[in-house]
Amino acid sequence: MKFKPLHDRVAVRRLEEDQKTSGGIIIPDTATEKPTQGEIVAVGSGGRDEKGNLVTMEVKKGDKVLFGKWSGTEVKIDGEDLLIMKESDIMAVLEGAAAKPKKKKKAA
Repeated sequence: MKFKPLHDRVAVRRLEEDQKTSGGIIIPDTATEKPTQGEIVAVGSGGRDEKGNLVTMEVKKGDKVLFGKWSGTEVKIDGEDLLIMKESDIMAVLEGAAAKPKKKKKAA
């Protein structure tokens, strides 16, 4: 089924985070928090300003984003769990791959 969020809303698919700690300990699903990163799968046409003019969306389909822990409404569309949220609930767009922290060099 095709769908399009209305106005300034977006549909987001959560991105799964690693289920292991850096030490190799596997974290069970019941102990993990819901991811706060996702990928935009659909966007609305945009909101309206005070004068009624259309304000275009700053995010687009395929963007990787950060959003608040309690943002959005969970829905299931075609068996896939998605979040529907307002564009204002998105805190940032992730550009490029996330950098891993560098290891400190030992002093000689």
